This record gives sequence, structure tokens and C-alpha cells, in this order.
Amino acid sequence: MSDPQASAIETPAAPEPAADVVKADEAGDKPRAKKKKAVETAIRFSKVTKQFGNKLAVDDLSLAIPAGKIYGLIGPNGAGKTTTFSMMAGYLEPTSGEVEVLGFDTRNVDALRGRLGVLPQDALLPPLDRVGEFLIHMARLQDIPATKAISAARDVLRDVGGLDWWDMRCSTLSHGMAKRVSLAQALIGEPEVVLLDEPSAGLDPRVAYDMRQLVKSLKGKCTVVISSHNLQELEEVCDGAAILDHGKLIAQGTISELTASSEEVHVKIGRVPRAQQAQGARTTAALPMDQLRAVAGIMRIEYDEERRDLGLFFDRKQTDADTVIGQALWVLLTAQTRIAGVSKGRGLEARVMDLTDD
Repeated sequence: MSDPQASAIETPAAPEPAADVVKADEAGDKPRAKKKKAVETAIRFSKVTKQFGNKLAVDDLSLAIPAGKIYGLIGPNGAGKTTTFSMMAGYLEPTSGEVEVLGFDTRNVDALRGRLGVLPQDALLPPLDRVGEFLIHMARLQDIPATKAISAARDVLRDVGGLDWWDMRCSTLSHGMAKRVSLAQALIGEPEVVLLDEPSAGLDPRVAYDMRQLVKSLKGKCTVVISSHNLQELEEVCDGAAILDHGKLIAQGTISELTASSEEVHVKIGRVPRAQQAQGARTTAALPMDQLRAVAGIMRIEYDEERRDLGLFFDRKQTDADTVIGQALWVLLTAQTRIAGVSKGRGLEARVMDLTDD
């Protein structure tokens, strides 16, 4: 695992040819095989703090990330998520407390070699290396035998849609291509835990979409932790998330729990046509509140007229979101209310804004 201060993926200055590595293996210098760890918790923070001088970047963080899930790390700038990510990766040591990956202290580099893959934000590829050459050496650094390193490198490059780049020098890659090669090195050797820092930052929509699909395909195969500002992306791909602010954990849970999608429904009310407004009508028609309150399971109704947001809060022990949506829409349409959209919960972005609003 490399030094995060360089924001680069480090490789040996003068990589040895694959043939030389094969000879070393044939001579008996083979890495020991590592069985996958059967764990329920992939990453655990226990009362972790991290200080930089007088600055407290992470404050008494306790967090357990379940194995086999795709998990988001969320927070505004200065929330402490980059420091938290760096401690997971083993780039930084906590000032106090313990950080474990797969039950190993993150300082135990030998135990985690081959088990942990990391994509740092804005990772720099070695400009003079060819893509295939670079990935082969990264495979060797993960203790993959030389006889298998080439196939392992080709497999991950194929997975990210870049097999045609094998002989290209890294300096000639576009930003999107370089990002995918960096992702490939994080996935090489099928690690049990993969850490991705802003994996889709700066990518065009098509490449970002392909990146999301690839990350989704990892669900159940390994544990993936994504640190990102792209909350819509996290809501789409993640099973759960932790929200940090000012170095503290302020919320955690499944995406459904964080967005309250199993407890509330929001209806966007459409505007009254301009012709009717010209005749003195309000921009939104009067809502049938009494009829909505009569819908089974609805406990509370809130309406934000400025945002035209109708919030229906229900008891999930009595009903579910789909039932509430069906019955509420029937009431609204019967009252000839114009509807612009419907959503379950408030959305991850809105929830994070609420929780981190100073």
C-alpha cells in the first residue's frame, strides 16, 4: 500500500521482466496462498481519533461495515472522510483507537497484501510504463505468482473495458481511460475488500455509467467502500452508508433507513396552468388534506408550498410505501390535483443536507 501524500500508484522504478519473475518462482520463491477470511464485519473502527497537530480530523469514530456489501462514506468537505478512508487503506495510523480490515490491524501490511485493493483519488499512473506492464507488476506486488500475473492483469483490464490498451503507454491515456486502469489495479487478484475514492470524478456520463455497473457487479463478491460527493450515484449503487460531519459519525444504516424510503413518500405537486393563474388562481390547487389523512397508515402530512413538496409520513407497521403511493395518488387525481413526480423517502442528497446543515 502506497503513501497517500503522493496521490500516486507506486511501482518499482525498473520493473523486472515477466520472464525473470517466472524464473524466480521456478526457483521456489513462491508467495504463500491466502484463504479468504470468513467474516461478518469487513472493516471496524473502534473509538478512533486522528489528530494533525491541534486539528481533530476524526473524533471518536466507531463504525462496523458489513462484509459483502457496497458501502458509502459520505460527508461535506472537512467532514473527515478522506482521513477515514486513508486509515482504512493503511495510509494513516489513528492517533488512538483501532482500525481493522478483515480482522487484521491495518498496520499488518503482509496480512492484508492481496486482500485489500485501493483506488486513491487522482491516482497517478507511471507515464512511461505500458498498461499491461504496469498491471503485471501490480499483480506481482499483490503476491500473485508470475505464471498467473499476466492472465490476472488481462482479466481486470477486460473487466474495465480496456483490453485494447494493453500496449499503450500510460501517459497516452485519456482521463477516463486512466481512471479505469487505476480501477483495474485495485481489482487485480480479486481482493476481499476494495476501497474507491471518488471513482467516477471527472468522467463523462457514459464512462461514469459503465463504472457504476462494474461496481454493482462486485456486490456479494467482495466488500466495496466508496468515498464520494456524488450522492445520487451512492444512492444507486450502495447497500448502506455512513455520514460524517466535523469528524463525527452523525448517521449510519442502510440506504433505505437513511432516506426513510420505508417511512415517507413525497409527491411533487404540479403548477396550475398559466391561463388559470391569469384568472386569479393560485400557482397550486388546494390539496385534499382531509381525504389524504384518511388514508390507512398515514400519521402526518407536511406541505412545503415553495417547493411544492407534499410529504406523507406513514407507519410502516401498518402499510408500505407502494400502498401509500397508490392510495394517495387516487385521492389527488380524483381531486384533479396536478402531479409532477413521486418519490420514496427524501433522497440521500436531501437527507445529508438536513443532517450536515450548520
